[in-house]
Amino acid sequence: MMSLSPSLGSSYPWLKELKSEERGLYLIHLLLTCANHVATGSLENANIALEQISELASPDGDTMQRIAAYFTEALADRILKTWPGLHKAINSTRVVDLASEQALVRRLFFEVFPFLKAAFLLVNQAIIEAMEGEKVVHVIDLDAAEPMQWIALIRGLSARPEGPPHLRITGIHVRKEVLDQMGHRLSEEAEKLDIPFQFNPVVGELEDLDVERLHVKTGEAVAISSVLRLHSLLASDDEPLRKKLPLALKNSNGIHLQRALQMSQNTLGELLEKDTVNGYSPSPDSASSSPLSSPVSPKVDTFLTALRGLLPKLVVITEQDSNHNGSTLMERLLESLHSYAALFDCLESTVSRASSERLKLEKMLFGNEIKNIISCEGAERKERHEKLEKWIQRLDSAGFCNVPLSYYGMLQAKTLLQGYNCNGYKMKGENGCVMICWQDRPMFSVSAWRCRNSL
Repeated sequence: MMSLSPSLGSSYPWLKELKSEERGLYLIHLLLTCANHVATGSLENANIALEQISELASPDGDTMQRIAAYFTEALADRILKTWPGLHKAINSTRVVDLASEQALVRRLFFEVFPFLKAAFLLVNQAIIEAMEGEKVVHVIDLDAAEPMQWIALIRGLSARPEGPPHLRITGIHVRKEVLDQMGHRLSEEAEKLDIPFQFNPVVGELEDLDVERLHVKTGEAVAISSVLRLHSLLASDDEPLRKKLPLALKNSNGIHLQRALQMSQNTLGELLEKDTVNGYSPSPDSASSSPLSSPVSPKVDTFLTALRGLLPKLVVITEQDSNHNGSTLMERLLESLHSYAALFDCLESTVSRASSERLKLEKMLFGNEIKNIISCEGAERKERHEKLEKWIQRLDSAGFCNVPLSYYGMLQAKTLLQGYNCNGYKMKGENGCVMICWQDRPMFSVSAWRCRNSL
């Protein structure tokens, strides 16, 4: 393995001669080396690493080249933030409708991957079974972005032997036009099936939600659904805690780097899996030893307590099952390399490299998430995905207990995954919850909950 050295200059012709496997190994080496330099403030050496990565990475190359391109961009953005004036100046004319962009890539993600479709089947079946016999049902959607989920629920409720309930759906979203469109589509479907229906739009950020705006009424059976939303509430100003990191944890970056350099397999997933064999394992509890990894979070704890105050009959939560909320840059980089490796491998196996939808997903969704995980700190870092174990602890502390998901719902979801003609999509039960996987790696968790003292 060649070493990084300023004497190499600005051009590295020998890099172009690397074979695919060698290039993948060296890109991982460079990414971890660069991150280590960024973490220790050695920006000149980080710049040298970035220059070499740029010779090899490509957003339209093979899987390792593509993922390296987005991690490189994230590391470069983190470096630029060292000079706030420069960072603001470079981005001052960038005009992006973030809400519109998020809606577009969310739709693409829904269409290209089966993960959300499977989650929606599980969520809807859990609601239908929990609401059996109820005459007035109120569903609260904490991120009302996808009307197809509730269109399917309306159809399911219309087929109840005892007849459909009076259904009210409250949708929360930052964009009024998204809620207007959802309300129109759901009202049309309910009218077609002759179901009494009311849509209650709540415009605003979930972080600022006043539960009084949900207008929960006496006599309603309440179900709450959160799809890929609760993790954003974990954002907080952790700078004071970061300064208290023990020296051993601060110096662990070099250990991670040495282990990563021993990787020697072909695909990105295999390259990173080798890292597990050699000592660093991104296990569900890999962050548990960190002094900052406690599931205590005042914002989310307060929010969950407020939800419990509504006395919901059911709460169903879908979240990314990843460790992206570590306290150090190297910890987050290694964990996110593993999880996004699975997503990029999934696309490589199922979608053409030339697909415009694939490029949009990788850049506008995965690329932006990677940048947020790697480049941002404090309240700005919203993509704080955590493993199911952490959510179980939080919900238990807030007064909820787990409700095993429906066998019929699991059967529906499993049939959906099998219909994709790809052996990579899998599903497994865990502690009464469901993990939706790519190969053997859990990607998303779905769990159902009720108030502990309710019957």
